[in-house]
Amino acid sequence: MTLGGDAPDWEPWLMFFLGALREQKERLADKVKAVRKLQANQTELSAAILERIRKEGRVRMAEMLALTGAKRATLRSHFRKLVREGRLVQHGNARGRGIRQCEKTGLGSRSRE
Repeated sequence: MTLGGDAPDWEPWLMFFLGALREQKERLADKVKAVRKLQANQTELSAAILERIRKEGRVRMAEMLALTGAKRATLRSHFRKLVREGRLVQHGNARGRGIRQCEKTGLGSRSRE
């Protein structure tokens, strides 16, 4: 008998619930480990780009130029590196181009498309 009778047997449900919690904890620990590894290998400018994108969902070159004061070529190289690493996704072209966080490594990003 499980939960439907006079003396419910909670053990199967508790074991299932605790097992699911353990699996979720392990997944989260793996995700935290991956994020820490990525963060350890990034520059201050890359960190600023990723933080802005995490907060806003996407960013344009002009915004980052004004925000960071970095040169356009420097920012472009950081954007390219982050896109190559799969951390950012470029969308649009020419003047309408924007950058947003990659869905695979989105870590809670919001997209405004």
